[in-house]
Amino acid sequence: MIPAQRQKYNQQFTQEKYKNFMLELEKGYPEIPFRVAETPVFVTKALKEKLIAAGEEIINLIKQPNFKELTQKSIPADWNVPNENEQPHFLTFDFGICKNEAGKLTPMLIEMQGFPSLYGFQIHLSNTFRKCFEIDHSTNHFLNGFDEEQYIKLFKEVIIGKHQPHEVALMDVDAPNQKTAIDFFVTQKMLGIKILALEDIKQVGKQLFYEEDGQQIQLKRIYNRLIFDEVAGNSDIFKDSFDPREELDIEWVTHPNWFYRISKYTMPFLNSEFVPETRFLDQVESVPADLENYVLKPLFSFAGMGVIIDVTEADINKIPDPENWILQRKVNYEPAVQSPDGGVKAEIRMMYLWPDGGEPQLCINLARLSRGKMIGVRYNADFDWVGGTVGFMEE
Repeated sequence: MIPAQRQKYNQQFTQEKYKNFMLELEKGYPEIPFRVAETPVFVTKALKEKLIAAGEEIINLIKQPNFKELTQKSIPADWNVPNENEQPHFLTFDFGICKNEAGKLTPMLIEMQGFPSLYGFQIHLSNTFRKCFEIDHSTNHFLNGFDEEQYIKLFKEVIIGKHQPHEVALMDVDAPNQKTAIDFFVTQKMLGIKILALEDIKQVGKQLFYEEDGQQIQLKRIYNRLIFDEVAGNSDIFKDSFDPREELDIEWVTHPNWFYRISKYTMPFLNSEFVPETRFLDQVESVPADLENYVLKPLFSFAGMGVIIDVTEADINKIPDPENWILQRKVNYEPAVQSPDGGVKAEIRMMYLWPDGGEPQLCINLARLSRGKMIGVRYNADFDWVGGTVGFMEE
């Protein structure tokens, strides 16, 4: 997207360099099970400013006094966790890179989450790109004036809070074997917190404990990476550990209810040039005549599962719970990243940290490249110059 940077990068690129880059990325860590793209994305200052403006519009909605009231129905009754706090600790907004009517690149919102992303790994990935390739220092993977030291300080504040690192744990069902475990290990190294599988945590009264060297250590705060959507209908996973839906003496980073509040459910409430027309399916009075320009998405699904891209009226009529679906105008990605053999589509995730009692702060980003119908890495396994990466943005 920055022509000079793209040309410079592509000229220096070799498969040997990419192989060495992957070896460096995985050094000291288990093998990464998802595809890492051969290239970063070079983002112009003009596009960066649009991405920032788009994010600010969304945050203005989230900070409205009635936001919780607007989104109360987003939380499934079976998965409503008590003691919700007043704010999420993370905001991630995914924007497809498109062309507007004037022919300029512009972001269009695809997805949003009040849930953590790869806040540790993206720093490691960016540093490894810089180490293995010549990346111009007029670009930066950090935003909002952050550098690495400032970022880690804020990250610690958000995750650890007022506690000691041993009182805080990153938790997922089977944390060490998750697809994103590389992020868990980088975060542990960065912050000094524990990584615990759900079964490692035991409940005594309202308190939670884990065992280390024969000692029971009380957990005060959980960096939650467990996505309830992935375990819905399987409450048995909690029987040998603890059930998050009970009253517990624990702080959540971030509280599980925010996963639902800030999600596809929020998009129909946004009216912006950066947000495609989105309506709850049960509020669509007549099926659009140009249905081929729309996509049908379940509200409660993860990583693009259940999305119907080529929608028919029959698909709509078959939906038993239209209140749990959205009909969204399709976003046409521009193949704006030039690979050695043609254009590649890009999506950029703007990533915010929101400390207790503070304001949301835009810190870093994540990018994904695609040649397939959908952006996620699982949908692009058979291509090259696709997968997870990072945006180096013009200062």
